[in-house]
Amino acid sequence: MSLRRRTAGVLIASALSVTAFAPPAGAADRGQGRGVPLRVATYNIHAGAGMDGVFDLDRQVAALRALDADVIGLQEVDAHWGARSAWRDLASELAGRLHMRVSFAPIYSLDPVAAGEPRREFGVAVLSRYRILSAENHEITRLSTQDPDPVPAPAPGFGEVLLRVRGLPVHVYVTHLDYRPDPSVRATQVAQTRRIMAEDRGHKILLGDFNAAPDAPELAPLWRDLTDADPGAPTFPAQDPVSRIDFVAVSNGGQAGHGAVRVRGATVAETLASDHRPLVADLELRR
Repeated sequence: MSLRRRTAGVLIASALSVTAFAPPAGAADRGQGRGVPLRVATYNIHAGAGMDGVFDLDRQVAALRALDADVIGLQEVDAHWGARSAWRDLASELAGRLHMRVSFAPIYSLDPVAAGEPRREFGVAVLSRYRILSAENHEITRLSTQDPDPVPAPAPGFGEVLLRVRGLPVHVYVTHLDYRPDPSVRATQVAQTRRIMAEDRGHKILLGDFNAAPDAPELAPLWRDLTDADPGAPTFPAQDPVSRIDFVAVSNGGQAGHGAVRVRGATVAETLASDHRPLVADLELRR
C-alpha cells in the first residue's frame, strides 16, 4: 500500500471564500525584500480539554488567537468523536471562530453511533490564513489505539497542505508520532516522513507532537533535512513543563539552498488551555 495517498477524510473549509480573509496586516509590505515572513505554530489541543481536564473550546480559541499565527498545526483533534468534546467538530469550529481555512486529516474514522449521524473522527489539522491549494492525508506506520492488541500497520493521519504565501508555494505538514516508550515505531514514522517530504519541492514546514525530545536518536535523521525552530523552553506538560516534544521544523534547502526557510525566532506560550503548551515560530521564506 502506498504511503502517499489522498483520502476522502481531508476536508477543506469550502464555506470560506478565497478572498474573505486577507493575509496578516503588513505581510505584503514585509514580503517585498529578500524573504517573506510567516508565523507558524503547533499545538496539541487535547481534544479541547485543558490541563484541568475540563473541555473548554472558548479557552483554546483565546489561546490560539493570542498566537497571531498565519498557519497552525493541531494534534488530537476530535470531529463528532464523543462526549469528551460534546460531539462537536473541533477543526471546523476553531477555523470558523479564528477566521481561518482548515484541512482536517483523520487518523481514525469510525462509524457513527446511530445511522444518519456524522462519522466519528480523530486526527490532526492545519489552520491557515492563506488559501489552501491542495491537501493530502498520507499514511504512515501506526499502532492503533482502537485495537487492544495492535500491530504496526499503515494508517492515515499525516496531513499535508499546499499554500501559496505571497507568491511562494509552501508545503505544510502536520503529524503526531507514536507516544510509546519503545522508539521503534517513531523511527519508522520518521523514515516515512522524510520519504514523503522528499517528493515535494520548495519550502517545507513540519509541525507536530513528536513525543520525543530533540536529541532522541530516532529523530536524528530529520535534522539532516530540517532545522529545528528551538524555542529554548519545554512544552509538556503545560503545568510546570519539563520536556519539549512539540516541534516546528523547516527545510534547510540542502547544499543548493533551494526552498530554504530561515528561523527568525521561536517561543513557547504560557497557557493551561491544553495539557501541552503551543510553540510559535517566526519564519522567513527565502526567495
